[in-house]
Amino acid sequence: MAVFQRTLWRLTSGVLGVTCLVLMATLGILLKNGSGCCFCQEKWIGYQCNCYFISNEKKTWAESRDFCASQNSTLFQLKNMDELQPFIKYLRNFYWIGLAYSDKHHAWMWEDGSAFSKDLFPLTKDLYPGNCIMFNAPKTVLNVPCTDEKFYICEQLLRCCLVQKGGQ
Repeated sequence: MAVFQRTLWRLTSGVLGVTCLVLMATLGILLKNGSGCCFCQEKWIGYQCNCYFISNEKKTWAESRDFCASQNSTLFQLKNMDELQPFIKYLRNFYWIGLAYSDKHHAWMWEDGSAFSKDLFPLTKDLYPGNCIMFNAPKTVLNVPCTDEKFYICEQLLRCCLVQKGGQ
């Protein structure tokens, strides 16, 4: 009887040990594959499938765009007013956004090439096409030279949202 109990104990502890190893390996793989995917970087604000960075240093429009690109993001592109809700309380200044005049299309275009919707906020006719657009909530825009140094907002799409929504 004692031999049987020792054998059963060894078998049970062996099975539990192997199970523990398999679970730890699975957890390690899941953590490795998901690392950095569904979380915003430090100092970024997360909302739905995006992360936003509100700068506290000033740069030109081009420098702001380049900084955002170095963070795998773009200058903020406002798709709807609801998108402002998570960080509207932090907007104390005017900020560069990804809206600039396209000489090719003779229209204001977002950095990704999509057309600007006039429903978002009004762009007056007196805007100088050589300038860039700055934004402050709720719907205030300024048209200033792109070489001026101003604050900026970067926007980054979370990759895991693409996977969860069936994208690539």
